[in-house]
Amino acid sequence: MPSDHDVAMCGGCFERIRWAITVNGKRQAVNADPDPKGNLAAHTDGTGTLKVRVLSAERPTLEHAEWQAMPHAATCTSPRPRTPRPSSRPGRRAATIRYSTWRRTR
Repeated sequence: MPSDHDVAMCGGCFERIRWAITVNGKRQAVNADPDPKGNLAAHTDGTGTLKVRVLSAERPTLEHAEWQAMPHAATCTSPRPRTPRPSSRPGRRAATIRYSTWRRTR
């Protein structure tokens, strides 16, 4: 059972959540309490970081000190609609063509 020192509150529904790091290095909110219906295996690594992985066909069971967690996005009851977060990489701009006369310098 995980400790409560890293529990936060969801800004939309005010439920208890924990922030975890996925296998791909992305942040993901998970419900703070273990859930036997969840599809994530969560564990705290040696540095105290909560890590999660999906329970897949290749690794369908919990291993070592993992506990079963539910992604918070699946259970959030926030009354406000979700808005997509702005991308950290804005779209490419069209190339600007500048016409000028060519001059030879000596």
